[in-house]
Amino acid sequence: MGGVKRYPYPKEVWTPSGGWWTRPSNWKSNTAITIAGMSVIIGVIWKISAEKEWRHNKPNRWIPSMMWSKQFKDGEYKDLKFDSPEK
Repeated sequence: MGGVKRYPYPKEVWTPSGGWWTRPSNWKSNTAITIAGMSVIIGVIWKISAEKEWRHNKPNRWIPSMMWSKQFKDGEYKDLKFDSPEK
């Protein structure tokens, strides 16, 4: 076989990652499941945060959270307009 020869390693060592040179055959599905799970968790946290967001001072310029905050969609600042969103 070609490539780099691996150095000897202790045989009686347990690691949570599966060993010294682990290459799980299902790494792609594990990664997809992890990304899906993280997306769901982040989405729930984002939704809760957007529902609870409240600005006590009227903004003097456009801010990104105006796109999803209830205060700007349905609340006291729903008629607030600015010239153009900053980028």
